[in-house]
Order: sequence, then C-alpha cells, then structure tokens
Amino acid sequence: MIITAIIMESDIMQKKRIAVIFGGKSSEHEVSRVSATYVINTIPRDRYEVYTVGITKDGRWLLYTGDVSAIADGSWERDENNRTAFIAPAPSLSGMVVVYPDRTEIVKLDVIFPVLHGKNGEDGTIQGIFEMSGIPYVGCGVLASAACMDKAVTNILLEKFGIAQAAFTWFYSYEYEREPDAVTDKIEKELGSYPVFVKPANAGSSVGVSKAHNREELIRAIEIACAEDGKVVVEESIVGHEVECAVLGNNDPIASVPGQIAPASEFYDYDAKYNDASSELYIPARISGELMEKVRETAVKAYKLIGCSGLSRVDFFVTDDGRVLLNEINTLPGFTSISMYPKLMAESGYKGEALIEALIKSAFERVGKNV
Repeated sequence: MIITAIIMESDIMQKKRIAVIFGGKSSEHEVSRVSATYVINTIPRDRYEVYTVGITKDGRWLLYTGDVSAIADGSWERDENNRTAFIAPAPSLSGMVVVYPDRTEIVKLDVIFPVLHGKNGEDGTIQGIFEMSGIPYVGCGVLASAACMDKAVTNILLEKFGIAQAAFTWFYSYEYEREPDAVTDKIEKELGSYPVFVKPANAGSSVGVSKAHNREELIRAIEIACAEDGKVVVEESIVGHEVECAVLGNNDPIASVPGQIAPASEFYDYDAKYNDASSELYIPARISGELMEKVRETAVKAYKLIGCSGLSRVDFFVTDDGRVLLNEINTLPGFTSISMYPKLMAESGYKGEALIEALIKSAFERVGKNV
C-alpha cells in the first residue's frame, strides 16, 4: 500500500487545518453529534480548513466529507464516501491517516477539536492519543480529564483541597454484588438520612443518576448506576439553587457570569438537559452579587488545582443560607442550543465564533504555539 503525505491547497492559503472529532463509544453519543454540529458550523472557514471525523458507537473512526446537517441525526454514517481515518499516535506524522481502497494518505493537522462527551471522549483516553500525536488539542489534558470524569476521584480531591461539597461515599460495583446489605448499611450510616443521589462514578450528562427516598429506591438506584460503571458515588441531597459557571483558558483562566437552572424534572437529569426545553435558565443566576463572586472564585480555584485547561463547566449548589457547594466539573460541556456553557460565555463576551476562536487559541497556547 502506498503512503503519501498530502500538501493541501490550504497550505498555500495559510489556513490552519483542524479536525473536529464527534460521536464516540459513549452513552452521550447523540449529544456529541448535536454539539459537533454547532462547533463545525461556527468555526470561521476563512481561517480554518475543517475535517470532520466521526466515531460510531461500535468504535469505527470515519472521515466524513458530507453535509454537516446529516451529523445531528446520525445519517452521516450511511455516506458512501466515508473513509476509515484515525489520528496517528506519532509526532513524526503529526496528522490523520486516511485509508482508501488503493492507498493511504496522511493529512497534516494543526489542531484537534474533540467534541466528545462521556466515556472514551472526556475521560483522558482519547486525550492520550492526542498527546502521543503531538498535535495541539482543545480541552483538558489526560490527568485533569480523567480526574474530573471520575466523580469519586473529583470528590476526594475537592475534599483534600478544602472546597466545600455535599457529603458523599463511594464503592465499587463488585463490592455491592458480593455484599449488598453491607454496602447499603454503609451508605445509610455515613450519610445519615434520605433522600440521596446515586451516580455512576464515570458517566456524564446525569446518565444513570437516580434520587432515592428510601432503602428500596436506594437498591434500585444502585442497580441502575452499576449498569453504567464499575464504581458508584452516593451523595446527600442538597436543597438549593443549581448554579453553573463556565471557565475558559489555561494558566490564567476566566470565569463567566454564573447561570442558574430551574429543572423541568425533580433534578437536572439527561432528559431535562437535552430533550425538555421547559427547564428554565437564568443568566445571570438569581443569587446575590457576593455569592456570584464566590461561585466564580471557587470555579477558577478548582479548575486550577485539578489542572484543567481550555474549558470546563463547573456546577454548584447554592443554598438559601449562603453555602456554595461544588457539585462537579465537566471538562467537555455540551454545545447544543440549550447548553449552558456557550450561553454563559456569550453573556461574558465570547459569543459564537469568538468563543470557538478562543478555545482553538487556548490549544495552541497550551503547547507554546501561536495561532
């Protein structure tokens, strides 16, 4: 098979070549497709040559050259012009390998923009491939991605850093399978009362999250969480406002104006986030100016301590008695029409193209390169 390095027309035009990767082997595959549609349509084409790479649910990497409108509903996968393509984990190639029936081509890339949510997308796994390739990429590195994806690890680190959060406990799924009564007894003893929230440690967009009001519901919630991941986190239920803050940048990150969510359901679950437009968003959040600043300061503090870069959305509970409790850090938040991250950044002066440009710039800055 002949391998050739392709000099693209964009080299002459001095455009940067950017690969947007979407989909993935994740329970958030569908959300990723919608987010990617927004990102692809917003990248300024006068400065960037865009390559779209979709990862199917069964793990196939495909270079897609068709209409962007076919990505959101998944019909892009049926395009007969799709070609197997993947990021070469070798700095000497610094690009993407595209496999054709009669040849293999290497397309040089300047930057990668992963629009992947959940497992295999924002948990450090694919970031490891990017690191090996030597190509700058948008978002957090391997360690920060992995730490923030695992809710048990995040909670332990936040506790160590002295950042307030809900009381929690955690266990491995195999421990529950071996001694279910011992695990449920431990939860009730350590958290003291119901209701509690039961979460898979490694899943995003509230997938597999349940609220349990008694032991019977707790058992069912644990079974649901165990089906999603091998580790489960259980947290006390906090009565308060759900407040989110977008963070952008590397060594000197900025925090957006905080926003507030009034969920359509009992809590801000997957359906409320992506399918039910009746959830209300308030930007700025309906809390005092003092609490707004505390949210912003805590978001930046947690972001820097865990080593985040590029972007993250930091979620909080703000109680009526003035407590600010960090709930989680989402390192690749959604970019759908109702997603909070782009809405918060727009309110803070980074709207549409300006936000995407800032994120791409952060990828180059992280490795000491100019855009």
